[in-house]
Amino acid sequence: MGGQLGPAARGLSLAAAWLGGVAWQLQQATLWPIETIALAAVAALALTALAWPWRRGWPGALLMALGVALLAFTSTHWRAELRLADRLPAALEGQDIVIVGTVAELPRTGLTGTRFVLEPEQALLRGAPVRVPQKLSLGWYRGPDEDGSLSGSLSGPAEELRAGQRWRLTVRLRQPHGTLNPHGFDLELWAFERGLGASGYVRARPDSPPQKLAEAAGHPVERLRQRVRDALVQRVSDAAAAGVLAALAIGDQAAIDREGWDLFRITGVAHLMSISGLHVTMFAWLFGALVGRLWRLHPRLPLWLPAPMAARWAGLAAAAGYALLAGWGVPAQRTVWMIAVVVVLRSAGLRWPLHLVLLAAAVVVTLADPWALLQPGFWLSFVAVGLLVASEPVHGGRLPAPGWRARLLDTLGAGLRTQVVATVGLAPLTLVFFQQVSLLGFVANLVAIPLVTLLITPLALAGVLLPPLWSLGAALVTGLMGGLQWLAAWPLALWTAAVAPPWAMASGLLAGALALLPLPWKLRLLALPLLLPLLAPPVPRPAEGQFELLAADVGQGTAVLLRTRRHLLLFDTGPAYSPEADAGGRVLLPLLRARGETQMDVLMLSHRDSDHVGGAASVLAGVPVRQLASSLANDHPLLANADSRGVPHQRCLAGQAWQWDGVRFEVLHPTQADYASASKPNALSCVLRVQGSSASALLTGDIEAAQEAALLQRSPDALRADVLLVPHHGSRTSSTSGFIAAVAPRVAVVQAAYRSRFGHPAPDVVARYEGQGVRVLRSDRCGAWTLTAAGFELCERRATQRYWHHGSPSSGGAVP
Repeated sequence: MGGQLGPAARGLSLAAAWLGGVAWQLQQATLWPIETIALAAVAALALTALAWPWRRGWPGALLMALGVALLAFTSTHWRAELRLADRLPAALEGQDIVIVGTVAELPRTGLTGTRFVLEPEQALLRGAPVRVPQKLSLGWYRGPDEDGSLSGSLSGPAEELRAGQRWRLTVRLRQPHGTLNPHGFDLELWAFERGLGASGYVRARPDSPPQKLAEAAGHPVERLRQRVRDALVQRVSDAAAAGVLAALAIGDQAAIDREGWDLFRITGVAHLMSISGLHVTMFAWLFGALVGRLWRLHPRLPLWLPAPMAARWAGLAAAAGYALLAGWGVPAQRTVWMIAVVVVLRSAGLRWPLHLVLLAAAVVVTLADPWALLQPGFWLSFVAVGLLVASEPVHGGRLPAPGWRARLLDTLGAGLRTQVVATVGLAPLTLVFFQQVSLLGFVANLVAIPLVTLLITPLALAGVLLPPLWSLGAALVTGLMGGLQWLAAWPLALWTAAVAPPWAMASGLLAGALALLPLPWKLRLLALPLLLPLLAPPVPRPAEGQFELLAADVGQGTAVLLRTRRHLLLFDTGPAYSPEADAGGRVLLPLLRARGETQMDVLMLSHRDSDHVGGAASVLAGVPVRQLASSLANDHPLLANADSRGVPHQRCLAGQAWQWDGVRFEVLHPTQADYASASKPNALSCVLRVQGSSASALLTGDIEAAQEAALLQRSPDALRADVLLVPHHGSRTSSTSGFIAAVAPRVAVVQAAYRSRFGHPAPDVVARYEGQGVRVLRSDRCGAWTLTAAGFELCERRATQRYWHHGSPSSGGAVP
């Protein structure tokens, strides 16, 4: 009958409804009231029950789909409520809490200390029990305490921290909070998805020193991973090769250093250097094939269970075992659930079309982890398989080629076709997610995929039982990395583009599909013009005489982008977070790439403090800079770095002025006399005033009261500005009443960390601004702040707010 729907259509509508309901919930800025959710859950059940008798027709199918979508929404909401309820109460932030717990994952040791995940068993505050989250992300560091003192409370672990150990520790905790910038990494989503309800650090108090209570108190799989990593590092002396083998065998991606990941990213093979779906699937297939062959040799086992079914279940078990050994990461979990769906369907004798199998797998994945829909890997995995199936040519029942040579050629041809589909089809999606694509990825993967999948990964796993095999694997890794370094040196190895508008994204994704679908060539040729807007998207720039200002969220530090129509200036580069990471690499370079910035006209470093120049080396290495301006001493290492790259340096000096595209820039401080008499770096901070046709800004570095007084004496009329970058992050040493009155800003922007250990901004300083009618914006509450050329203001934390973000009403209210 025309009004009836077949099983495939009904399954398709229900799977799409479930995924749509989950996606709808993930877009919520705040969680709905519990009463509303209860009503929605009742409505979902009522709709499903009402539609059941008519489920084979269109009206019943639509009602049932609506019920399933509501059920997906409410179930995801309920799980989100549980996770948010497990977050650290705000009253416990910054308190010394004594915790007994077990190290639940592989610790990550760096130059400044060790990071690890702890599962608490008991928590005491001043002797009284308190509730803390079920999983804590902790650091055991060496360095100054929260107040900046060297009290010895941050002395680092006295012995190696290992998975499975049980410890009694004194810790200071805070709610999950990360920097939030346009198109940047969402640390708070990452912590939420992994169930990390708080982060913090260990303190070695004299009255409550750290105490190890047991060596092996739990987590046997993590202890096994620890032993494998230790044995691998001992066997393989080459740290780079050992890191790759550890990443492939046990999922220890932190074992690969930043330079290694940069190399893999440029050459398009980064997906191979972690426990990806390809590795898990290949391992499952090989193990299942081995079990199937051995099963057939037994005289009775095939009578009890057919060999193909035994092979499928053995492959699923192998996939799950490999994923567990690899740390049960999200990509590995996703693959295991996909394989499980296929195995269950085949074992039940169901031969669903592959598009239904993919949708069923997606439903199972989102049942296990609804927030997987927000991960690029989810879409890359499913789209890759979907494109392979959709682009499959029709063979018309062609028989397999006779002879081993012909079969070998067919296999090689199929592998080449798969690589073409993956490279061409996923390139638009890669540009959408990462704003870059390797132009050498096809060539690099032709060698890397078989080498890593068929040789290096099996050797990495087999080395767990036969450690000498790791040496052979390390030799292959070294050879591969040598070839990749040669490829990476080619010009235009990596194509980068700005974040495209939605219409350009849609055009590019359509181009990828058209290029691969078995359509007439006239239609497929449309792929190229459709792809161009994604490869080189239009980037809006300020009009003549106007500028755009973006105060990046870098934590405790300063970094401000100033863009005119044809020029770019970066004022400071934020802090160095550790010897291995800084704001330049983690925040500014991705931000510049997303904005389509291919070069920088001036990099101005206000003074030498590390929270202002900590990211400068990464910026100099990552983007062409035409000129460096600073108050740095001549022997500062950054000047030598700039000189080696051919970047000329000019000392900041009051009176310097220039004009870009109708916008005037003027340096107001320091003077030549300041260089001769300044007793500390803050006094030499470059002060820059920017005047456009419709707005003005004053960037002040870390000047203090004495420098503010000098500016008032020299040129009080030149200080007036609409936007003021608050001096010294809101320290009590700055922002005098007279200075605020002379600047008379509409907005005062404070760049400071959440729960800054320096107390920035000081409450009395904030009150001083507000007392003069100035609106104060803080990066810990606002995220990145943008003043557009048209005069609109945008707080990233408010514009992209989701319920898992710190400061949303769902997560516990506004930031204190």
